[in-house]
Amino acid sequence: MTSSVSFRITRTAEDLAQTITALSQRLVKLEQRQEALELQLRQQQKDLNAVPDEEISTLEGVEALLRETRELLESTAPMSEAEMTEESSQNHAWGQEDETEASRDVA
Repeated sequence: MTSSVSFRITRTAEDLAQTITALSQRLVKLEQRQEALELQLRQQQKDLNAVPDEEISTLEGVEALLRETRELLESTAPMSEAEMTEESSQNHAWGQEDETEASRDVA
């Protein structure tokens, strides 16, 4: 009876050792796989954050166009009512001078 108990203990210990070895090997493989996935993820994030030179130059061109458009809009901003009245009276006076000169040329 002692030998059968001893056999069972030995057999159980061997089974446990094999199970621990298998689990250790699986753990190592999982750790390696995790490292590979982390490396792949870091590479993908790096690629996503990197903007191609061509796209940067295109965006800089768009930015320059926007800046020029803003400058044009600011330089041609709507005139105030006083400025419009003043410009209108100047145009009217110039028109009268032109008519006077034209009537002198005809006469």
